[in-house]
Amino acid sequence: MTNDTMTNDTTTGTWVAVGPAGAVGTIHRTADGFAVELYGRRGPGGTYPTLQSAKGAVHKAMGPLAERPEFRAH
Repeated sequence: MTNDTMTNDTTTGTWVAVGPAGAVGTIHRTADGFAVELYGRRGPGGTYPTLQSAKGAVHKAMGPLAERPEFRAH
Protein backbone atom coordinates (compact mmCIF):
# COMPACT_ATOMS: atom_id res chain seq x y z
CA MET A 1 0.00 0.00 0.00
CA THR A 2 1.39 3.43 -0.82
CA ASN A 3 1.62 6.43 1.48
CA ASP A 4 -1.04 8.21 -0.63
CA THR A 5 -3.53 5.43 -0.03
CA MET A 6 -2.97 5.54 3.70
CA THR A 7 -3.26 9.31 3.96
CA ASN A 8 -6.90 9.17 2.85
CA ASP A 9 -7.85 6.50 5.39
CA THR A 10 -9.90 8.17 8.13
CA THR A 11 -11.58 4.98 9.36
CA THR A 12 -8.84 3.94 11.79
CA GLY A 13 -8.07 5.62 15.08
CA THR A 14 -4.28 5.87 15.09
CA TRP A 15 -1.59 6.84 12.59
CA VAL A 16 2.15 6.60 13.23
CA ALA A 17 4.40 9.20 11.59
CA VAL A 18 7.62 7.58 10.37
CA GLY A 19 10.54 9.67 9.11
CA PRO A 20 13.99 8.64 7.87
CA ALA A 21 15.24 8.16 11.46
CA GLY A 22 12.17 6.21 12.66
CA ALA A 23 8.88 7.03 14.37
CA VAL A 24 8.48 10.72 15.22
CA GLY A 25 4.94 10.81 16.59
CA THR A 26 1.35 9.66 16.40
CA ILE A 27 -2.05 11.01 15.51
CA HIS A 28 -5.11 9.70 17.38
CA ARG A 29 -8.75 10.19 16.40
CA THR A 30 -10.69 11.80 19.27
CA ALA A 31 -14.21 13.11 19.72
CA ASP A 32 -12.83 16.62 19.09
CA GLY A 33 -10.76 15.84 15.99
CA PHE A 34 -7.24 14.47 15.62
CA ALA A 35 -4.77 14.72 18.52
CA VAL A 36 -1.05 14.92 17.75
CA GLU A 37 1.60 13.44 20.02
CA LEU A 38 5.23 14.14 19.17
CA TYR A 39 7.86 11.81 20.61
CA GLY A 40 10.52 13.48 22.75
CA ARG A 41 8.38 16.57 23.43
CA ARG A 42 6.56 17.55 26.59
CA GLY A 43 2.83 17.91 26.62
CA PRO A 44 0.29 17.29 23.91
CA GLY A 45 0.93 18.50 20.39
CA GLY A 46 -2.58 19.85 19.96
CA THR A 47 -5.87 18.74 18.44
CA TYR A 48 -6.74 19.52 14.82
CA PRO A 49 -10.09 19.43 13.01
CA THR A 50 -8.92 17.24 10.10
CA LEU A 51 -6.46 14.43 9.57
CA GLN A 52 -4.67 16.46 6.89
CA SER A 53 -4.14 19.43 9.23
CA ALA A 54 -2.82 17.10 11.95
CA LYS A 55 -0.36 15.56 9.47
CA GLY A 56 0.76 19.04 8.46
CA ALA A 57 1.39 19.91 12.12
CA VAL A 58 3.55 16.82 12.60
CA HIS A 59 5.56 17.66 9.49
CA LYS A 60 6.02 21.29 10.53
CA ALA A 61 7.16 20.26 14.03
CA MET A 62 9.96 18.20 12.47
CA GLY A 63 11.71 21.35 11.29
CA PRO A 64 12.05 23.42 8.11
CA LEU A 65 14.21 21.01 6.09
CA ALA A 66 12.61 17.72 7.16
CA GLU A 67 11.07 15.42 4.60
CA ARG A 68 7.36 14.76 5.06
CA PRO A 69 6.99 11.58 7.15
CA GLU A 70 5.04 8.57 6.01
CA PHE A 71 1.81 8.11 7.98
CA ARG A 72 0.94 4.48 8.69
CA ALA A 73 -2.59 3.66 9.80
CA HIS A 74 -2.85 1.24 12.75
